[in-house]
Amino acid sequence: MGAMNVLKISVFCILLGLVNPLLAQNNTNTNKFRQLYMELPTPNVYRTASGAPGHGYYQQQADYNIEIELDDTKATISGKETITYHNNSPDPLTYLWVQLDQNRRAPTSDTYLTEESEIRDQMSFNDILGHQRALAFDGGFKILSVKDSKGGNLPYTINKTMMRVDLPATLAPGQKYVFQVEWWYNVNNRDVVGGRSGYEHFEEDDNNLYTIAQFYPRMAVYNDVEGWQNKQFLGRGEFTLPFGNFNVSITVPSDHIVAATGELTNATKILTVQQQQRFKDAHSSFEKPVFIVTEEEALKNESQKATTKKTWVFKAENVRDFAFASSRKFIWDAMAVKFGDRVTMAMSAYPKEGAPLWQKYSTKVVAHTIRTYSKYTIDYPYPAAWSINAKDMGMEYPMICFNFGRPEKDGTYSRGTKYGNIGVIIHEVGHNFFPMIINSDERQWTWMDEGLNTFVQYLTEQEWERGYPSRRGPAYKITDYMKGDKSTISPIMTNSESIHQFGNNAYGKPATALNILRETVMGRELFDYAFKEYCRRWAFKHPSPADLFRTMEDASAVDLDWFWRGWFFTTDHCDISLDEVHWYKMNTGDPAVEKPFAKADQNYGEEFIGDSRNKTAISQTITEKDPATVDFYNTYDPFAVNAIDKRDYDNYLSRLTDEEKALLKENMNYYQLDFTNVGGLVMPLILEFSFTDGSKEVVRIPAEIWRRNNEKVSKVFFFKKELSSVELDPFLETADTETFNNHWPRKAEPSRFKLFKARENQAENEMQLDRRAKELEKGGGSEKP
Repeated sequence: MGAMNVLKISVFCILLGLVNPLLAQNNTNTNKFRQLYMELPTPNVYRTASGAPGHGYYQQQADYNIEIELDDTKATISGKETITYHNNSPDPLTYLWVQLDQNRRAPTSDTYLTEESEIRDQMSFNDILGHQRALAFDGGFKILSVKDSKGGNLPYTINKTMMRVDLPATLAPGQKYVFQVEWWYNVNNRDVVGGRSGYEHFEEDDNNLYTIAQFYPRMAVYNDVEGWQNKQFLGRGEFTLPFGNFNVSITVPSDHIVAATGELTNATKILTVQQQQRFKDAHSSFEKPVFIVTEEEALKNESQKATTKKTWVFKAENVRDFAFASSRKFIWDAMAVKFGDRVTMAMSAYPKEGAPLWQKYSTKVVAHTIRTYSKYTIDYPYPAAWSINAKDMGMEYPMICFNFGRPEKDGTYSRGTKYGNIGVIIHEVGHNFFPMIINSDERQWTWMDEGLNTFVQYLTEQEWERGYPSRRGPAYKITDYMKGDKSTISPIMTNSESIHQFGNNAYGKPATALNILRETVMGRELFDYAFKEYCRRWAFKHPSPADLFRTMEDASAVDLDWFWRGWFFTTDHCDISLDEVHWYKMNTGDPAVEKPFAKADQNYGEEFIGDSRNKTAISQTITEKDPATVDFYNTYDPFAVNAIDKRDYDNYLSRLTDEEKALLKENMNYYQLDFTNVGGLVMPLILEFSFTDGSKEVVRIPAEIWRRNNEKVSKVFFFKKELSSVELDPFLETADTETFNNHWPRKAEPSRFKLFKARENQAENEMQLDRRAKELEKGGGSEKP
């Protein structure tokens, strides 16, 4: 027990100590367990207090018939669309808002005007050229016409990335309106000006790989939360879109392969007879992918540039958006995934430059992802899920996503490249669920899709491979961010365009919060049920943050208002200190036990040096003198047991019940632990007690222990065995940012410098292994150690 003293307490004191003191309630309403009535919107007929859609819930629908042509020579897209807009709301509408997201790339865009910039003493050519190239690029939609269904012109107003279409008559509830838009735009070279979509140019064979999205004017959302969601697109806050049905015809060079949202409806006109048979075979291949377009066919396509055209026709039902990829460089493979009596096709398209890595992992990862996400959410409902290889990007759309990751030119790849590629495929394919199906408002709340998706990504990665090196999810991975400079940290509940540290805020922290709910606060069974219920309730609908918060409580009977407030509405962090451990033994009243204990206690501990030296001097004097000459004024020993002590003890025992007498004989060890909430975030207390006999015991205390005092709490524990140590948060599950104050007795920890050096050395060793592997492994697709 080290230098720890044992204090004797009476039974009366113990009984008082085991009762939590009633602390005065804080009348300033700063209690962290107050309900979220002020923060959350009032429930109504559209969204209930349980978090479910109400009996008056509605959502609009937008159906599209689109015809576009990709000009590979000019790198332009031109198109025309017919939009059928269904007003399912109870409100009459006099105008419609249409999103023109390509206008973000117009030279006059607010994106460029509102971006901060500065001149530094040293700047790279890319720093300067990147900004200049973006301003020089003639981006944005060129709207040629907006007409009604009969071809008459409609008045419209373009306000940057939004276009208002004024209706000739009020659109009443339950009615629909049909109108047409014609447009074109220049497709951006992503290597030059960046972008979520665009094209990548391959100098070696002079070919382009197109990953195309936001390519058509899209209807904005109108709902009970925002009215028209017509917040301008600046680049970070992504997309908010209504569901609808799409029929899309895409005209491209005849040697291009096109992957897109939905199902290909004219395969017999597009694919060769051999490719059609391979595609049929893939529908019954559940274990490994089947090549639809082989590498040999792709090489032939990219070397013989066709001058003729083909039109690929796709149909997609109940989706919020549409995207596609097109290139003559594509290799295409596919395999089947079973959902009940349905088959979904997991598919990949990639150039030869990605083949050694992609043909080994991509389609299998797609299949694993939609299976695993379905387990935690709802069954994947769509007929296809595509993964497209694109340089330096990860971006998601219904049934299709664009993902980075390529091997070296010799076909080898590092461990980091492999796991980075698998991770981005899981993440982007996972976005089919968040927000493509559970259709949250990305323009307002990035975390509602990125955070939830990153959480399920972590679960999916760990099921792909135990010990998978996940970047985000476990609590300990977020601690450096949580304890950082609060001036550069935003609450999760911050609009997408105003977030500091975007990745940590919108991806890492909410994913960690959900992981902590699942592992520590709620437990897996309650959490999984409630999370699945949220997904079921809001599949193919438009949830808000309150709907998630309320559903998780409603389906679990766990009050989580304290958790939502701390993790989502504040920048508090978890730093709980185990300040002191006090050890007590019960006073038995038996003088034969207590007086020797008192004597030992008097001699226990440190002594003033002067008293110690005086005792030594007196002892020497007595030894040197004749005992007959030494005066002994008092020979009474206060620690000796006498007849009066025995009589009093017998009287004491006579007044006790048998149960009380047994309690006195138990010889229990009582420990009072004192805690301070340093970081401000209230969290459960997970304690591991280690005993002198080598055994351990874990005790989990819910966060409600802080409900009357958010700053300091104490808790008494009693054991028959003696403690040797106590550790707070022993399994690193609460994101406690400082672990040095989690131990009793205090435990020495390596400094930051030592930790950095250890990691630095490990990284250098891995780099040496990579270099060595590259020397030894020429060609092929072997992964490096």
